[in-house]
Amino acid sequence: MFKRLLRTTALVLTVGSTLLTGTVIQSAPAQAASNMVPDYEVKILMSPSAVLGSDNKLKSDVLDTFAMPSSVTKMNVAFLDTNAKNIYNGGWSPRIRKTEGESKFELSYKKRYPIVNNDINAALTKANQDGFDSSDTNYEAQVEWGYQNKTLSITRSKNASKSGYSGMDLPSVSDARSLMISNAPGKFDNWLSNGWGTNLLGSSRYYGPVLAKRSIGTWNGLKLYIEVWPIRSAAGTGTEYIVEASFKTTSESTASAKHDELIALLQSKGWFLAQDSLKTQLIMDRY
Repeated sequence: MFKRLLRTTALVLTVGSTLLTGTVIQSAPAQAASNMVPDYEVKILMSPSAVLGSDNKLKSDVLDTFAMPSSVTKMNVAFLDTNAKNIYNGGWSPRIRKTEGESKFELSYKKRYPIVNNDINAALTKANQDGFDSSDTNYEAQVEWGYQNKTLSITRSKNASKSGYSGMDLPSVSDARSLMISNAPGKFDNWLSNGWGTNLLGSSRYYGPVLAKRSIGTWNGLKLYIEVWPIRSAAGTGTEYIVEASFKTTSESTASAKHDELIALLQSKGWFLAQDSLKTQLIMDRY
């Protein structure tokens, strides 16, 4: 009883003091997490007719320019979505990939944000408002820097195994669905509503697959990649080859300077194609 009386007295004194002084004790607001820090991938298209031989492989002068071996790394790639492309139209691209020499399938869940008027920070801030901030280290932010356009991508990648497959084979659509659903991250799954992502994956199909080939070399102290993607033609009766040169850097200023230098080099060689790279869009449109 005595202890209860002391507590009551202390509470009365505290309230009375607050009323007399006008002081209101408030807790400090939570500190908002900062924007993610992206790296940069510059992607420049090359003219297929200028850089590919009759066998649709890179010509020797292209390989020599970038100190590339004649050997390539194969990548079998497909996206999953509904017939109505609900996931893609929601800004996401769930992808499964098998890379030559790797034992597991790579699953990626990528959210894209357009970068308007070169305002990278505005796109990062929008991503932050959607829950993609520096506190979540499971996702990686990257500015995909094309000829004229830039896009911010936020990606969660996972590796998964499935028995019964070997070499460059992708799993069946049903097995791919199962892998993508069981590994789906929460932000993707609950994007527009609870279970949005996995529900749509449950009725998804393949867009693709596309068997691409990657060559790796060097240029101006950077690792340079050239990928050749055979994509179904718009008419659906043939193949269109997309040839993309790319490099990565953590520096925006390096990305900007080397972007212009690479274009100048490709122009001087007659290899440049003045278009932005839209591989994912082409695959989603044509398969």
